[in-house]
Parts: sequence; structure tokens; C-alpha cells
Amino acid sequence: MPGGAVLTATSDVNRVEAPVTLKAYIMCAFAAFGGIFFGYDSGYISGVMGMNYFITLLTGLDPKTTPSSRFVLPTWKKSAITSILSAGTFFGALMAGDFADYIGRRITIILGCIVFIVGVILQTASTSFGLLVAGRLVAGFGVGFVSAIIILYMSEIAPRKVRGALVSGYQFCITIGLLLASCVDYGTQNRTDSGSYRIPIALQMAWALILGTGLLFLPESPRYYVKKDRLDKAAEVLCRLRGQPRDSDYIQQELAEIVANNEYELQLVPQGNYFDSWFNCFKGGLRNRSSNLRRTILGTSMQMMQQWTGINFIFYFGTTFFQELGTISNPFLMSLVTTLVNVCSTPISFWAIEKVGRRPLMVWGAFAMLVCEFIVAIIGVTDGKNPSAVKAMISFICIYIFFFASTWGPGAWVVIGEIFPLPIRSRGVALSTASNWMWNCIIAVITPYMVGTDKGNLGPKVFFIWGALCTCCFVYAYFLIPETKGLTLEQVDRMLEECTPRASSKWVPHSTFAADMGLTDEKSAEQTMEHKV
Repeated sequence: MPGGAVLTATSDVNRVEAPVTLKAYIMCAFAAFGGIFFGYDSGYISGVMGMNYFITLLTGLDPKTTPSSRFVLPTWKKSAITSILSAGTFFGALMAGDFADYIGRRITIILGCIVFIVGVILQTASTSFGLLVAGRLVAGFGVGFVSAIIILYMSEIAPRKVRGALVSGYQFCITIGLLLASCVDYGTQNRTDSGSYRIPIALQMAWALILGTGLLFLPESPRYYVKKDRLDKAAEVLCRLRGQPRDSDYIQQELAEIVANNEYELQLVPQGNYFDSWFNCFKGGLRNRSSNLRRTILGTSMQMMQQWTGINFIFYFGTTFFQELGTISNPFLMSLVTTLVNVCSTPISFWAIEKVGRRPLMVWGAFAMLVCEFIVAIIGVTDGKNPSAVKAMISFICIYIFFFASTWGPGAWVVIGEIFPLPIRSRGVALSTASNWMWNCIIAVITPYMVGTDKGNLGPKVFFIWGALCTCCFVYAYFLIPETKGLTLEQVDRMLEECTPRASSKWVPHSTFAADMGLTDEKSAEQTMEHKV
């Protein structure tokens, strides 16, 4: 397309995207690999903080002369080590939105991998509390880059019919990372040298190297090129993604729809300087159901609610929590079991999120989780020292993990990648991801004080708190989460304008943006448009 892009638009809502190809599956599946080092980095620290060598290194305590109840990391150190990663990811996610718009989605993820590796090197070299915390902070910036933009990237390149399933693959890779971390922790827990904690930490570099290297061979998002008004490159990328020739009607019509939607949104909220681009995320009133403000609140609050389910209490502090119960002989093995449940349950969402839908999955998932959490709390406060009762508690914790892994775990990530219009999508997803990490950090800071034996010592009673918060998630999901199943990102944009979340499952596409913008002709059903390249 030298000098310009000639696009054929369509008014047929069924021809705004090419058929699904195996190549699209493979590309998205590889991009989802980013979840492995996110999950691994979140999971390894729980086991490391319970290792004898690590506790002695940071406290000077001798396991042979110190009572087991006192041979633990101080609450403030556990809180700082765990939460500092989330603090880094919060700021990394916010910064990632800018980088994704300026240098591209793919390069931003690769940059995140490089930053993450630097953080891992610092952690591996650490023999003191200070350097370990500094390394986790740096690694957090890298995780923030990747966790924010990988969702954006996958949502923009995945075909609509399987977008939910493919983005759910990201959550599945998170669970794989958690499982690998538990396995490595279990294998090194009894080492009496620095390898006990350095091996779990150093292995993280492998995941970042694989993702960063692989992304060098994947295409950029076509929607990024549309945003940059480089339609020749956008068409080239769509050819690779959809397996169609450059002059295919499918390629021309999908690109025309993306361009028309972008121009429509720019008419509603014109772009200005750098600060305006951020303020645009908060424009529009709360009463306007499709305003950018409402979408930003929806995305950020949804990620907050995901953290309110309490799932990271299990994966961050599960090992030390099981140790403090005093009735479990091998807390490391129990953490491995809960992580395995998480891994085995997540693939169910691949099918359910496209067949059942996002909205019902998250409504009933929240209800099931709150029931399990209240049961665990009630058993714990009534007969928590009885080994049989503890087994029942563990069973319901596993059932709770099952429902999280198959509903809210992937569901929240899928929806935030779909609800933002192209002009603010990178920043909207970045703000939503930053919200996840902010609440992740808050929970990581306060939880040790709630359950630590030297502080709040709530024990199983903490599940009353998680159960109450999950009740909030249930109400939230019923009133605020829309159904986006089977729609292109541009059709999701239109659906949010025209109906409420509770009516969204009945909404059916009735026109294209290309037709509404006057880019089609009723007689020929097509028209060309020119853009500078």
C-alpha cells in the first residue's frame, strides 16, 4: 500500500473478522507463557520463608535451640518481603501503559523481561534482607510490565470466538508457575546451604528468557499500528495472524472495522498531550453507561475484587499458615496439593468462559467461593484442633481454589482486556492491572499481622473476612459485570453503549462501525478510504 491504505469496508456484522487458524492459537498460547514467571515469582516466596536455612540467615536463630513456635521470620519481615514485589508491579504496570503506546505492546513485554532478570540476579546474589527486598522491588517492575501488557497484547491479536479461552491460558500459566515454584521449594527445603533459596530464585530467569526470546519472532498488535496510523503494517500483521492473503476481503474488512472504531472513539474523546491521554481514562459521567470513567472504574474495581477473594492468602502465606495451625505434619506438601488443585481446575475455564460466558461464571463462582470460605471459618473456630476437622477445612479450601481457578482467576483478566476502547486501551488495562497489584500489596502487608501468632493470631477466623469480601464480589458481579462472549473488541464497545450489564447477554450486533461512519455504500456494501502511512 505505498502512500496510502485502500480498505474495503462492510456492513455485515459476521464478516468483521477472519476465521480462526491454528497459527493464531499457537501465537496466543506462547504469549500466555508470560503467566509462568508471574505465577512462579508469586509462589516461590511462600516456601522460601519457611525454610530453616533462610530463617537462620535473616534472623540468626538456630533451629536446634529455638522452639519451633519461635523459629519463624518476624511478621514485619514476612510482610515486607512479600509485599515489596507487589509495590514494584503496581508502578511497573502504570508505566507499561505509556511504553505500550510509544514502543509497542511486544517490545514493552520484552523490556519487562529484561528488567525482571536484573531483579532476579539481585535476589540470587542476596545474603541479607536489604538486597533481597531491593531485588524483589526491581523484579516487580518487570512483572508489572509483563502482567499489564500481555493481557492487552493477547486480547488484541486473539480471534473473538476463542479470545476468552486463549486469555484464560494466561491464568493457567500463572497456576503452572505456582506449581513449579511449590515443586522446587519442596525439593530444596531441606538443603543446609544457600542453594535452598537461591535455586528457587534463580530458576525464574529461565521463564523470562524463554518469553522474551520467543516474542522477538511474534508480530506486533495490529491495533497498535492502527493507533499509530500505520495501516500497511497493520494489514501485514493481520495477514500473519489470520492466515489470509493481503488482499483478502476478510483482512480488508477487519482492518476497516478497527480503523472505523478508532476514529469513532477519537471523535468522542479527542487526543491531546501526554496528560490528556491519561485524563481521557476518566472522562464522561457515571450515568453514561459507556463513558471512559465507568469503564476505568469497572476494570480497576474488578481486579480489586479478584484480590478480595483471598486467593493470594493461600499462595503467599499457605506454607506458614499451615505451619501455624500445628496439626499438619508437612506444610510444604500441603501447599503443593493446593497449588496442584489450582492447576488442574483452571483448564475448565477454557471451555466454560466461551460456552457459559464471562458473567454467569463470575457470579456463581463468587457465590461458591463465599460458601466454602464461611464453612472453613466455622469449622476452624468450632473444632480447629481436631485432625479430622482440619482435613475437612483443607478439603473446602481445595474446593474454594477450584471455583476461583475456573471462574474469577481467568475471568477478571479476560474482561479487562475487552472493555476499553482502542484510544485508551493500553492505559485502561494498565490502570486495572495496577489496581490488582495495589490490592495484592495491601493484602500482602496486612495479612501477616492478621494471622501471625505474634500479632492478630486470627488463624482460621481470617476466612470470615475472606467470606465477607467474597459476598461483595457476588453482589458486584451480578450488578456490574457485562457479558462479552463472542463479540469483537469493537462490538464490545458498542454493546457497552447500548445496554446494562444485566441485559448484556441478550445483546446482538446489528451494525458495524464502518457502516455507521459512512464508510460503506448500501448498494455495493463497500467503500474505500485513504490514510497516511
